[in-house]
Amino acid sequence: MIRLGLRLAVSGGREAWLRLLVTAAAVAVGVGLLFTTLAAVNAVHAQNGRYAWTNTGFAADSAVPADPADPADREAAGAAGTAGADGNAPMWWMVRRDSFQGQQVGRIDVAPTGPTAALPPGVDRLPADGEYYLSPALARLADAVPPEQLADRFGGHRIGILGKDALPGPDSLVALVGSTPQELSAMHGAVRVTRILTTPPDRCDGCPIGIPSNGVTLILTVVTGALVFPLLILIGTATRLSATQRERRFAAMRLVGATPRQVAAVSAVEAALAAAAGVLLGFLPHLALRGEVAGMSLTGDRFYTSDLTLTLPQIAAVALGVPLAAVVAARIALRRVQVSPLGVSRRVTPAPPRAWRVAPLLAGLAELAFLLVRHPETVPGQVQGYLSSFGLITIGIVLAGPWLTGRAAALLARRTQRPATLIAARRLADNPTAGFRAVSGLVLALLVMTATIGIITTMTAERGRVEGGPQFDHVLVDDLSNGYTPDGLPVTTGPPAPPGLLDRLSAVPGVHAALLTHPTDRAVHIDRDGEDGPAQLVDCRALDAVGLFGHCAPGAATAYVPNIWAGWRDHQDDEWPAAPYAAEQLAGLPVLKVLVATDGSQAAVERARTLVDAAYPATRQSLTLAEGRKLSGAELEGFQRLAKVVILATFPIAGCSLAVSVAAALGERKRPFSLLRLSGVPLAMLRRVVLLESAVPLLAVSAVAIGTGLLAAELFLRSQLQYTLHPLGTGYYLAVAGGLAGALAVIGATLPLLRRITGPETARNE
Repeated sequence: MIRLGLRLAVSGGREAWLRLLVTAAAVAVGVGLLFTTLAAVNAVHAQNGRYAWTNTGFAADSAVPADPADPADREAAGAAGTAGADGNAPMWWMVRRDSFQGQQVGRIDVAPTGPTAALPPGVDRLPADGEYYLSPALARLADAVPPEQLADRFGGHRIGILGKDALPGPDSLVALVGSTPQELSAMHGAVRVTRILTTPPDRCDGCPIGIPSNGVTLILTVVTGALVFPLLILIGTATRLSATQRERRFAAMRLVGATPRQVAAVSAVEAALAAAAGVLLGFLPHLALRGEVAGMSLTGDRFYTSDLTLTLPQIAAVALGVPLAAVVAARIALRRVQVSPLGVSRRVTPAPPRAWRVAPLLAGLAELAFLLVRHPETVPGQVQGYLSSFGLITIGIVLAGPWLTGRAAALLARRTQRPATLIAARRLADNPTAGFRAVSGLVLALLVMTATIGIITTMTAERGRVEGGPQFDHVLVDDLSNGYTPDGLPVTTGPPAPPGLLDRLSAVPGVHAALLTHPTDRAVHIDRDGEDGPAQLVDCRALDAVGLFGHCAPGAATAYVPNIWAGWRDHQDDEWPAAPYAAEQLAGLPVLKVLVATDGSQAAVERARTLVDAAYPATRQSLTLAEGRKLSGAELEGFQRLAKVVILATFPIAGCSLAVSVAAALGERKRPFSLLRLSGVPLAMLRRVVLLESAVPLLAVSAVAIGTGLLAAELFLRSQLQYTLHPLGTGYYLAVAGGLAGALAVIGATLPLLRRITGPETARNE
């Protein structure tokens, strides 16, 4: 039967070969996108693994915290120290976050205490004091601007370029800088390490750099959930091409004595052959898309193209799973032939879909509503709850689609007397499942896009609020506190300002003024903010020069300002109480914050940042307020990238499904359409019938899908984030209008085929 199946698949002349090629091409599109999705998942893990070494010192088993004030630790800083269990000499290690032109720069300072210190990836030796390595992207930036804007921050000279193994992506900005044990051990945040961490961030507790397990789970959940269902619909639609002709052929085989098992074997071979050919061809779109996916910055950094690889188990799973799914689809399509070989000829109208099909959709929405009342406390519980509810909603819209199509067709038939509309409504009412199947992919795309954009739009609006106005964006702030205790005291402070620092800052072109704040242990009540705790001290002359953060009481030389004061709120009209200090007394006090008001030019900001960072090296370097907002919104940017991926992937899949479905439907109904033409129905009316048969379920169920997506987004936002859905932007409505217009254009592109396939010869009994 296998040989017979292979022969029947290719021996039907031009039509059989065309059917085989079209099916294989459609499956290839779906498989290519599935391969690309799996490769992107692998790339996320590969990229995340290269973050591992930058988390050295954060994991408990890779660092030995040291107190620079402890004499024992100071002595160890200058000595070789005791080698670790792996034989490596201890070295001082400090991870710092810097910034350049709005881009984050990762800086790792190292100071080995012996010749056998562990070696980070990407280098052949550790940098000595006054030496440093830069990533290729950071080296290009350093070479493109004057040294005082970037290169001077690292001191000494560059001895090499960091290799690929040390960099998450080709655009990563990373510096590995050498120092002395005495200098580095005195910095807050420096630790002694004996080994380089190799555990990826998603499997490491306490590793802040990279994509944590929650982030990886989110990416995989969103991408998988958004793409798998449309892909399955595309593959299933492709394997059903020419189902009517195959049913007639298999019914004829039954009439001449073939058993149901033999017919099933022939059908399975034919379906598996087309699907297997599609799997092989699927590598072509996957290879064509690798470069585009590598440049999409799905995680915030571009991928190396070599990261987008497939594993042998993944290839094997797709190579076996897709043909198996095609065989199952073919088996289901033959259920009428299995019952009776005459079932195909009798053409009994199938039973109409029942209202129970709406139940899964309502159950998914009900589960989201339940999460409002009882919200899971753990992240795995939240992922499971939301994944199951959105899964039910997705399956529910597919199941409810035929019932909704039938209701829309019945309503249309009662409200019109036009012949084309009546014919289309009657045909949809007879078989609403077939009518909805053609547009199911696009309906799913609209559901996913609406929910995704609704959530992203609201999160962006809620978390991206700017207080204080754009005049604060170019103020450079270096906060040396490293947080505050419950009593409001800073955890750390910087030493008094080095001599000449304020003068050097003022001499930078584009710098308007510089302001230092100092800690105080006095409990000061500031009515403006309603605070009663330690405030900060400022020099009123510098405060007036900056001109953005309020002013001192009349006649005051120094003043108190709130301890959370950093310009995030608009304080321009506030008056701060006088402090009992002379301006000269502040010069000898520790520094808590350094604020530099600039004109916003890149040269001014970067030169000032270089001076401030050199004077106060710390784990968190200075940022403008605009850069700080961008940094805090990095998670939102990741969500927005996911939304774009979902939209860019689901609409092409839906378009392919629609094109295949409409073409298959025309091929299967060419004989009834030929009979209608012979009976005097104009070709223009037949074209309107075809257009209405696709447009009615498309528009009716799409409206339900959009409403469901908005409701699901509202329930998710209220249960997970306590937000209320914001109005969607113009881009969403343009995308919906474009998607629907594109779908109607795809349908319209098939209408010229009616003249060719509805000739008198097609009406003959076969």
